[in-house]
Amino acid sequence: MSAFAETPFAWEPFTPRGVAAFAHARLGRLFLVQLVVAMLAAASVIWFLDTGCFPTIGAAIRQLPETGEIRNGRLTWSGPSPQELAEGKFLAFDVDPEHSGRIRSPRDVQIEFGAESVRVFSLLGYADLGYPPAWGVPFNRLDLEPLWGAWTAEILFLVFVATVLMLLVSWWLLATIYFLPAWLIGFYGNRDLDWCASWKLSAAALLPGALWMTAGVWLYGSGLLNLVAFAFVFAAHFVVAWIYLFLSQPFLPRTEAAPVKGNPFRPQPPA
Repeated sequence: MSAFAETPFAWEPFTPRGVAAFAHARLGRLFLVQLVVAMLAAASVIWFLDTGCFPTIGAAIRQLPETGEIRNGRLTWSGPSPQELAEGKFLAFDVDPEHSGRIRSPRDVQIEFGAESVRVFSLLGYADLGYPPAWGVPFNRLDLEPLWGAWTAEILFLVFVATVLMLLVSWWLLATIYFLPAWLIGFYGNRDLDWCASWKLSAAALLPGALWMTAGVWLYGSGLLNLVAFAFVFAAHFVVAWIYLFLSQPFLPRTEAAPVKGNPFRPQPPA
């Protein structure tokens, strides 16, 4: 039986049968579904930034003094020290030139501006990021507030586009790595799976994990998952791809059995 007859129409990457259908689908159809999933994932990132992070950034800018800048690798600060700038659902900002540790936030990420570095606190501890010596940027309300108001929408659009492109490229690269194991599984399972079909199957198997991760972003942004649970979702979405890669194999068409030829050294019976 042909692959077209045994393989259903490729349109959904939610089930092992649906993922298997993309192995023998046109490459354009796979790309279209990848694009839709990437746009859904990018939309979840934009929603999270717009509702969970950007309001906190705007509030922090409004708490800055009227003068201040970062120049030659140092912060010039004219406000109280230390000072908490803003605290939201996930983010917190403060200024502590000496990194004295007097301000600690229970939020998932705390960003602290010091005299010579930014200290980022998270679940894994903290990391210091020095200011680039070539930087000359304002760090005051009068300059940053109008800039932030003018560029917020553009930043969200750029993040959306960058997320879509990053996901597509990462899926193509991972499919290039996964297609050989997929082909070996199909070869030993007597499945109709050449190298091109193996690549498309591997690419389609990555989409359920991406949808899993997209749901995780929405749940985390809604407060239904904490940071530890979200980290588990992030790690698990890689495993989901391999699970679908294995479970989709039985839904691929089998290869035609080669006819058994007679022994060429045995005399043939007379006609």
